Amino acid sequence: MKELRNFPYAHILVLGLAKSGTAAARLLLQNGKNIRVNDKNASDTDDAVDELKSMGAEVITGSHPLSVLDGMEIIVKNPGIPYDTPLLQEASRRDIPIITEIELAGNLSETAMIGITGSNGKTTTTTLTTEMLRASNQGAQIAGNIGHVAVEVAQSLKKDEKMVLELSSFQLMGVKTFKPKIAVLLNIFEAHLDYHKTFENYKNAKCNIFANQTADDYLIYNADNPTVTEAVTTAKSIKIPFSLKNRLENGAWTDGNNLYFKNEKVIEKKDIALTGDHNLENILAAICAAKLSGAANKGIHSVLTNFSGVRHRLQFVGNFHGRLFYNDSKATNMLAAQKALSSFKQPVILIAGGLDRGNEFDDLKPYLKNVKGVVLIGETQDKLKRTALEAEVSAIKMAGSMNDAVNQAYQMSEHKDVILLSPACASWDQYRTFEERGDMFIKAVHTLL
Repeated sequence: MKELRNFPYAHILVLGLAKSGTAAARLLLQNGKNIRVNDKNASDTDDAVDELKSMGAEVITGSHPLSVLDGMEIIVKNPGIPYDTPLLQEASRRDIPIITEIELAGNLSETAMIGITGSNGKTTTTTLTTEMLRASNQGAQIAGNIGHVAVEVAQSLKKDEKMVLELSSFQLMGVKTFKPKIAVLLNIFEAHLDYHKTFENYKNAKCNIFANQTADDYLIYNADNPTVTEAVTTAKSIKIPFSLKNRLENGAWTDGNNLYFKNEKVIEKKDIALTGDHNLENILAAICAAKLSGAANKGIHSVLTNFSGVRHRLQFVGNFHGRLFYNDSKATNMLAAQKALSSFKQPVILIAGGLDRGNEFDDLKPYLKNVKGVVLIGETQDKLKRTALEAEVSAIKMAGSMNDAVNQAYQMSEHKDVILLSPACASWDQYRTFEERGDMFIKAVHTLL
């Protein structure tokens, strides 16, 4: 077991269980810390609660009483719990530091970390970078927001392995000293304002990925994104840009036919399996991270000629009855849906909708020109219906379930149409995760056979 370094706290509150909270509590107990766990949604009969109690933790379930803060020196918070909850507001009044589990992972890791964030493209870029390293005989493990708990991966890392972390704004908001050797900032667009309250707060959370870097570290950033280029001016690390528009002597770029790292040709664009300009941005960023970590062009080329996408991110489900089905359930905001819609030239039947975060969908209208029909699900049905009507979409249907949505989309489609699930919304109104939503879509598609 690896020991925590430079972590002087003895009495720690772990707020929220789930996978990351349970793993953090387990690690802290193994390091001899006094742990109190609080989760209002957990039950005393849950397996995780039994395990942590048996290890010596105090576990309080069913509510968030302010008394759980008594005697605590620091809080390790589940990323999904908002900072404006009464408990965390009281913790701030008491000057109790609040961190997330990746801070512990950074404390544990003895090898170089690659941290990747952005409003969109994180999962694709994280996966590409990891696979490029592996294809170049470089040890790499994937962790973070992509589904693998960072503290667990950090404990299993060998000395010659790198940890490639997908990092959300929720995770990054709770870091104090976390510092990846290589940070990647893909893009910053308005998102998650229900959680962060202001765009400035959201941007600042994203920028925490490089806040603690020094002149010995690298920051890979999107030179085509004005918000990003303005944000990175404060970085102390070595800046490595990538661009779809301009030749870069010190970064990754494309001339429209080939992709380059600095002045070195890496691959011809026609050989790349992934489609869409947004994926070209992700690929350029991954090339930078992989090359800086010692990956070879041969390994990078092998990955890019075979990698067709990650699950739930413009995932090709199949050609059924002449219709092309794509699962883009990870499109939990408008920007992601815009990029998905921009990837197709043929007519599209769009399945969209989900959690209502208070925003309208006017920015989606220009991207509905190629959409011949929409099937709407979830809390945002009425808002998206207004948007579709204003965009003069010819067919608009409402659906109560994913099975219903897929069936209605198929009925309004024709041979060679694309049927695309790209919700532009989070899933939590109907599904526990976007993965569950995407899996239901895949299952519904297969029932058409």
